[in-house]
Amino acid sequence: MTAADVHATEAQRATPRSFQSGPARVLFYVQHLLGIGHIARASRLADALSKAGFAVTVVTGGAPVDGFPGPGVDHIALPPVKASDVGFKGLFKMDGTPADDRFKADRRDLLLGIFDRLQPDVLITEAFPFGRRQMLFELLPLMEAALARKPKPLVVASLRDILQERPKPARDRETVDFTERFYDEILVHGDPSFARLEETFPFAAEVADKVRYTGLVAPPKPTPSEERYEVVVSAGGGAVGRDVIEAALKASHITPRKGPWAIITGPNLPQADFDRVSAQAPADVNVFRFRRDFGSLLASAALSVSQAGYNTAGDILRAGCRAVLIPFTTGGETEQGERAARLERLGLARVLKQENLSPQVLSVMIQDALTMAPHAAPELDLDGARNTATLLSERLAQRAGH
Repeated sequence: MTAADVHATEAQRATPRSFQSGPARVLFYVQHLLGIGHIARASRLADALSKAGFAVTVVTGGAPVDGFPGPGVDHIALPPVKASDVGFKGLFKMDGTPADDRFKADRRDLLLGIFDRLQPDVLITEAFPFGRRQMLFELLPLMEAALARKPKPLVVASLRDILQERPKPARDRETVDFTERFYDEILVHGDPSFARLEETFPFAAEVADKVRYTGLVAPPKPTPSEERYEVVVSAGGGAVGRDVIEAALKASHITPRKGPWAIITGPNLPQADFDRVSAQAPADVNVFRFRRDFGSLLASAALSVSQAGYNTAGDILRAGCRAVLIPFTTGGETEQGERAARLERLGLARVLKQENLSPQVLSVMIQDALTMAPHAAPELDLDGARNTATLLSERLAQRAGH
């Protein structure tokens, strides 16, 4: 047992309420609107919290995603909503009709009922109040309920390391107001040597006393797969990865290959597109919708080609493979471009801008990246899930001591 393990164990023993009425209860609210990155990261966190002795209930509000939030964690699904497009304008039900006021009121009441029934010791909101303003109709009543309850639960924001730039400064000011009124902790799931909150949130200094860096929420170091691919192409959830998949498919026809390739489209790529990609792929290019052993495939691959989402970056860093990153920047998105640029500066990836993506350019970059020396293990904290469990245990122990 390492020193970190001992530290975590001691913190768990001091978890609140002295376990007189059972383990500390966590209500973890997660709303994914387009991709699967938010629910994937939250699922890793929920798993770590559960293993640390918390009783975790994840409440989701997006389209079901197979395998998430995972075994050992209670899951309650609200009637799902999705975004209309990459601009996240408007909320829609799964049948494509707008989420009207009655629908929203029903969701709000369901969420408040869950909170009242669970009586959580810890309330975690993924992204909010730094994002998910589309959900204010239910999140503000939830925050008010938490503030009014005696004893008040520990209220925590779960936040990725790099935020989307906002064109409206008033939104950032509102975030500060929400944080000061409702939140006890802001858990930034990143390594401060890689990215700091103040670099993408202009008012970070005003909430600095509540900020804790957990490290990146990456998976455990994978065992290399016996199924070996020279290049593994992936598109996250697939909702916005069609251009990457199309370019990689065409590049596979013109790129010299020393071994088979894998193309993982993501579960959200439309079925017609998946069938066409499968039909047009060369014989030694295997096409999959999803692979639970994605990290193991990367660990045995020569190169990863992907977008630059938070979770994929964590998988790449754990696997230690070479990488070509094609950050998603449509609709003014800045987060993936910033992450990709930082990884490139560390010598951990090559970056191909989305506007320059073509099969020919991608083929050249793949061949060039395959000549890179495999990078050494990054000096970044990748144990964000376990560190989060430890931080919350310590925080609750402090409360119990008072």
